[in-house]
Amino acid sequence: MTCTDFLSQLTDYFDGQISPELLEEVRAHTATCSHCEVVLDTTSKTIAVYRDHELYEFSPELRDRLHAAIMAKCSPKT
Repeated sequence: MTCTDFLSQLTDYFDGQISPELLEEVRAHTATCSHCEVVLDTTSKTIAVYRDHELYEFSPELRDRLHAAIMAKCSPKT
């Protein structure tokens, strides 16, 4: 399994719509590919956060930095 194959199966993986054989390939791939392991882990955690409706409080400094970064990316280029 390549990283591209892994990414193409990610939605099916999380939906539980993956065959046992393909599931084993995904597990084998993520055991040897740190990049895909990170994708799998962060996606799992993101889904869990949204599923559990967990709220995270940011410090005012972090909130201001994030807001500034988002606004800088979204503002029209002049």
